[in-house]
Amino acid sequence: MNEGAVTLFLGGDVMLGRGVDQILPHPGDPALRETYIHDARSYVGLAEVANGPIPRPVGFRWPWGEALPVLDDAAPDIRVINLETAVTQDGEFAPGKGVHYRMNPANLPCLAAARPDVCALANNHVLDFGRRGLDETLDALAEAGLRTAGAGRNAAAARRPAIVPLNTGGRVLVFCFGMPSSGIPHGWAATEERAGVDFVAGPSATAAESFADRLRQVRQPGDITVASVHWGANWGYDVSRAEVHFAHALVDAGADVVHGHSSHHPRPLEVYRDRLVLYGCGDLVDDYEGIGGYERYRDDLRLLYLVSLEPDTGRLADARIVPLQARRMRLEHASAEDAEWLRTVLDTYSRDMGTRVGRGPDGTLVLRPPDGGRHT
Repeated sequence: MNEGAVTLFLGGDVMLGRGVDQILPHPGDPALRETYIHDARSYVGLAEVANGPIPRPVGFRWPWGEALPVLDDAAPDIRVINLETAVTQDGEFAPGKGVHYRMNPANLPCLAAARPDVCALANNHVLDFGRRGLDETLDALAEAGLRTAGAGRNAAAARRPAIVPLNTGGRVLVFCFGMPSSGIPHGWAATEERAGVDFVAGPSATAAESFADRLRQVRQPGDITVASVHWGANWGYDVSRAEVHFAHALVDAGADVVHGHSSHHPRPLEVYRDRLVLYGCGDLVDDYEGIGGYERYRDDLRLLYLVSLEPDTGRLADARIVPLQARRMRLEHASAEDAEWLRTVLDTYSRDMGTRVGRGPDGTLVLRPPDGGRHT
């Protein structure tokens, strides 16, 4: 990575509930209310059928696997993930939802093993066990010393950015909000008197203006700003014109990185005005092995995004993307063949946005914005 730059690790959806929670040292209640599966341990069984036995209990570092030494070597200044799991043993199953994720708070050392500086919470699973579950989630994360953004006990708290000081001076601001296109119910929106998430009705000019207003109130010279957005469908590479316009408006308003998530697989990337837009990071940690129906998207392939920015301007200096694969509920390095498949897919769908995805000398993926692309 570039010397003197500020390096961010940006991760996609981290789901430490359900099957993952069951293999950790302190499994919670495995009961589920899904149509076909009623016990979270069944997801462990599916993964074992697909890729072999999983020891139980595993250590807290197990789900992260080979991602941890990659992060240690990269030594990013800031680590941001989307935590798509309630951390609770309290609350009731949220009505009207087909899938609920929760992890036992006693298993939080698993999350802490990745040393996230910010956990984005404005997603469609953080209130899977109601507002009592959200209260325990917020308390548990705070007690573990983990910063959050995007959810809170009222609208002001949910809208407040996470502020991370840099060792070299300056700060990173992380704003987090979610949209109904990702499955967030309208009733989960935080209000002045009700806990919930920072809910944005859609990718509109009004929403971008609201973000700009909020940023002006807290931004100081030298700050780097991340807009972390939970949006879009679970599957598919197409990015709507409204999403593109909204991402551009966020950058125009002062965002240095747009950190999009919700899709179960990586979506296209774009460099706009020398700023990186990740339209969908894809899942990072979950229990999806052995679940059929969407094999063509290869959601077993996962990515670590290591993004370096110029400290004074926030412009993109470098982006290195490390391909991994989920096997036995653990992240391993992807094969050269799988990494090339993923590179080809991302390059194909990103080139219309003026961005190309190439191969680095160490097997990682790299961005190659061509001259004359839309970002210039």
